[in-house]
Amino acid sequence: MNVVRSIGLTGGIGSGKSTVAALLVQAGCHLVDTDAIARELTLAGGAALPAIAEAFGASLIGADGALDRAAMRTLAFGDATAKARLESILHPLIGAEAARRAAQAGTRPVVFDVPLLAESRHWRARVERVLVVDCSPATQVQRVAARAGWNEESARRVIAQQAPRERRRAIADAVIFNDGLPLDALAGEVRALAAWWFAA
Repeated sequence: MNVVRSIGLTGGIGSGKSTVAALLVQAGCHLVDTDAIARELTLAGGAALPAIAEAFGASLIGADGALDRAAMRTLAFGDATAKARLESILHPLIGAEAARRAAQAGTRPVVFDVPLLAESRHWRARVERVLVVDCSPATQVQRVAARAGWNEESARRVIAQQAPRERRRAIADAVIFNDGLPLDALAGEVRALAAWWFAA
């Protein structure tokens, strides 16, 4: 079996994908977090802000000069056209920055953390393997509703907008079912997968 050099990591909101990403870094991988890139692009002075302000109006830019993420989330998840327009601004910038960061990996395997990988043909074609972190919708709602600024209703609304579990699992080369799994057991699964995919 050839050693895997790049994987796409995905999972629904609240699945524990970020925890798995951190464990993969501990296992020697180089992480490219596309959600973190998106946030950086929309901070004060971020490269995406001029186009976002032009497309949606200056009211979407907060007093701190950054994107008002709560207002943008409400708009994008309530209007498919607005969501598509936002993605058309962000995705090319995210792709370019992700490629730049991946080039810094050296000999380490690259993990592209992509929340919406199942919705994107581009990302599926770009990686050698796809790892899906999965859990039940009830667990997703519970975890997300516990976050600051969220509640059960907002959690369910975002989950409904994301690809269904079946669609994510259908593109997976491996699935970690992270529902009630203790952290040490989760870490063990990640280490075993890393040994399988990345060992020479």
